[in-house]
Amino acid sequence: MAQLSQDLHQFFIEEPSAEQVTLASVLELAGERTFGFLFVLLALPSALPIPAAGYSVPFGIVMLLLAAQLIVGAKTPWLPSRIMHHPIAIKRVQGFVKSGIPWMQKIERVSKPRLTPVCTSRVGQVFIGLAITLMSVSMMIPIPGTNTLPAMGIFVTGFGLLDDDGAISLAGMLLCLCGATLTLSILYALSVGGSSLYDWLRVGFKSLMGK
Repeated sequence: MAQLSQDLHQFFIEEPSAEQVTLASVLELAGERTFGFLFVLLALPSALPIPAAGYSVPFGIVMLLLAAQLIVGAKTPWLPSRIMHHPIAIKRVQGFVKSGIPWMQKIERVSKPRLTPVCTSRVGQVFIGLAITLMSVSMMIPIPGTNTLPAMGIFVTGFGLLDDDGAISLAGMLLCLCGATLTLSILYALSVGGSSLYDWLRVGFKSLMGK
C-alpha cells in the first residue's frame, strides 16, 4: 500500500474499466488498510489547493461514519450499500486523482512503519477517530475556509494509517488541530461580526424612528 499513487493511477487513469465507478469497486485496491485508504481517498477532493466542489458534505458524512467506527474499535469499516454502490462518473474522479497523485508521491517517499502504536493501539485509534470526527464536521460547515485544512488533516492522518506510520499520523493530527483552530476562529469572527452588525442595524433603526 506504500505506492497508493501507482494503484490509483492505474485504476483510474491508465486502465479505467467503465465510465462510472463505485466505492465498492475501488476498495479492491485497499487490501487490509481499508480505514486509511478510505480516509485518504475521501478527503482528497477537498484537500487539494483548489478543492473540487461538491464533495465536502457527502464525503464528510461518510468519513464521520468511518471515524465513529474507528473509535469503537471496528476492525473493518462498514458503510450502507447505497453508499458503497453509488455510481460516480469516472471523469470526475480522474480530475482530482491526477491533481492528488503528486502530493501522495511526496508522502510515499518518507512513509514507513514507525511509531506504530499511534496507528494500531486502541488509544491511538480513539485519538485518530476523534480528530477525524471533528474535521469531518468542519468540512460540512458551508463557510469558506473551513474545508481545505481539515481535509488536509484527514488526508495526512489517513496516509499514516496505510503504512502504520505513526509519525505521519501525528503530523496529520497536528494539521487537524490547526484546522480546528482555524474553524473556531472563523466561527467566532462571524459570531462577533454578526452580533456587531445586528447591533448597528438596531441602533440605526431606532435613530430612523426617532426613538
